[in-house]
Amino acid sequence: MRIDETVLPGAYRIVPDRIEDERGHFYEAARHSLLTSETGMEFTVRQVNNSVSRRGTLRGVHCNDVPPDASKLVTCVRGSILDFMVDLRVGSPSFGRHVMTRLDPADGIALYLPGGIGHAFLALEDGACVNYLLSAEYVPGAMVDVDALDPELALPWGLTGPPVRSAKDAAAPSLAEAVASGRLPRYTPPEELNRP
Repeated sequence: MRIDETVLPGAYRIVPDRIEDERGHFYEAARHSLLTSETGMEFTVRQVNNSVSRRGTLRGVHCNDVPPDASKLVTCVRGSILDFMVDLRVGSPSFGRHVMTRLDPADGIALYLPGGIGHAFLALEDGACVNYLLSAEYVPGAMVDVDALDPELALPWGLTGPPVRSAKDAAAPSLAEAVASGRLPRYTPPEELNRP
């Protein structure tokens, strides 16, 4: 597999090597030792989540503020999605910037999001299933939301009509409001992080 750092410091795109034969194909989705050596961060799975969405569903932008180092490994295991990683770390050199990736099971691309990187996606097909491997268990009240349609973020969703969103996501604050609330995580330079 190839693990490439994106323009968001500490956020990676993982592209697997596929082995194909008459049965179909096989690939490693992640390998602990390689992920740790490439990212410089220890990733231990503490919780696994799946979301299933109908076409046109827009989820996010979400990140956690507790624990601040909570990271995730995201893949699409059925259907396809348009995925966005958004840097919500105050003080980051890429604050407010995003990385867009189309995810589906055929390509097997995964995304590694360190703490403070927001996540959002648009389901491109009915039944799109997204798998999240999380380095921390869910903490009630720890999620920070930002409006995925905030013009300041300018995420290129390519929408032709209103998306399906939860009431919570539709009422999420703008990026400016989230900054003013003081709840967004702060950026820690890589040299200051606890490394394995």
